[in-house]
Amino acid sequence: MPLQRSTTADKFIVDRRKRHRNSDVARAVRKTRDRLSQQAGNPDFDRELLKLHALSMTGGVIVIPLLVLATAAAGLFAGIGKEIGVWALFTFICYTIVAFMARRVTQASELNPLETHRDFLIGHFLCGLGWAWFAWLGCETCQMDQFQVAKAVVLLLAMSATAILASSLRGALLATFALPVAIYAYASAKLWMPVEVIMAGLLIASLPFFAYVARQLNRSSLMLLSFRSEKDALIAELETAKSMSDEARRRAEDANLAKSRFLASMSHELRTPLNAILGFSEVMANEVLGPMSNPTYRDYARDVHDSGQHLLDLINEILDLSRIEAGRYQLNEEPMMLLSVVEDCCHMMELKARNKDIRIVQDFENALPRLFADERAVRQIALNLLSNAIKFTATGGEIRVRVGWTAGGGQYLSVKDNGPGIPEDEIPIVLSAFGQGSIAIKSAEQGTGLGLPIVQGLLAMHGGEFQLHSRLREGTEAIAIFPLSRVMEELPALPTKAVAFAPALNA
Repeated sequence: MPLQRSTTADKFIVDRRKRHRNSDVARAVRKTRDRLSQQAGNPDFDRELLKLHALSMTGGVIVIPLLVLATAAAGLFAGIGKEIGVWALFTFICYTIVAFMARRVTQASELNPLETHRDFLIGHFLCGLGWAWFAWLGCETCQMDQFQVAKAVVLLLAMSATAILASSLRGALLATFALPVAIYAYASAKLWMPVEVIMAGLLIASLPFFAYVARQLNRSSLMLLSFRSEKDALIAELETAKSMSDEARRRAEDANLAKSRFLASMSHELRTPLNAILGFSEVMANEVLGPMSNPTYRDYARDVHDSGQHLLDLINEILDLSRIEAGRYQLNEEPMMLLSVVEDCCHMMELKARNKDIRIVQDFENALPRLFADERAVRQIALNLLSNAIKFTATGGEIRVRVGWTAGGGQYLSVKDNGPGIPEDEIPIVLSAFGQGSIAIKSAEQGTGLGLPIVQGLLAMHGGEFQLHSRLREGTEAIAIFPLSRVMEELPALPTKAVAFAPALNA
């Protein structure tokens, strides 16, 4: 027989059958990891910084060329000659080359950080040669008295603009203006004029200052890239978690639907043979059709009847809990007396308590108004609490049942026993489906562990609250609280005089 592969969802949180969703999640995570690791081992985000530098150079492509053109026009007007025009053309070509390099980098899908960084530095060095030529220019026939000062001002403007635009490229400012500043200082030293020396000193001091500004801007860019990477990582994690959550929710919905279908189909299939088992075993145990020659058979018939009744009760509890959890438990609400229902339940459980020599003490407040609730549900709450108390109370113990007012104006039912109690860390386990405390399991009858979850669900449907207080070796108290909105007020009596005179007024 060939091996049959299960068509149900596997035990993992992500369903491996849904390839499209899992591949989307993996693709999103992979893209984010690529963005975080695309610096090829360099933790300083070289590729991102080069992209930022390229965008900055393409965005501010006309800033420094405009300064070059304005300087050339002023030089021609001052009478420097054609040399200033040749310088402007050379410098403009150098910045054009850098702009084309930046545009190519912005459009490139693959990028080698080391080669691109080197190419950018070479391009800026070429631009620096243009500014060095400008620093070496002289003007013997021009009409400007302070030509050296004007050159220093132009170099300062170009340095400040480069410090801002090229801050993402480490070493760009020094590669561009280290040689021009040195040439300007050498030319000023040859003239040895106080103003030229001061301006040379200002340029020399400005170069490390603007380098510091560029370095701080570079650090800010790195911090921004780091934050963006962390944001991308968080987004990828959220996308993954959302996809896994959606998958888990879908599987939970499928499981819940399968459970509902199973319970709907099996409830009839289980109850029908159980009714036959219970009926026939009861007939055999009571010897309705004649006596049994062997009394052991009669004992077996009683055991079969008790086991079948236990199984039927378990099935009914599972169905009730399933309907409550699925929101399909319909409340048949009507005015009812909580005192009367609890008193009837105490009488019903009296025989079971006597068999264990347990005394049930009733402590009820008088004249409680009616509740607007489902009587069957309230009766089930009371029976479950009393049954648990009898199960987990030792022989000769006592159970105190109280019914009265709450501080908020509602009504409560309290069932307190002096059994072994429940450890505080086990109370959440006891309140879960099929959960039982370790001490109670050892010292009491075996139960299904569904009584308290059913009580919680029924009280929640009534807008009430369930509380469980317990201490080891002192006992447990279970309190079912019905809110004030469920308490029905007494209607005031009609004024008899007004009713008596009503016909006379109508007449």
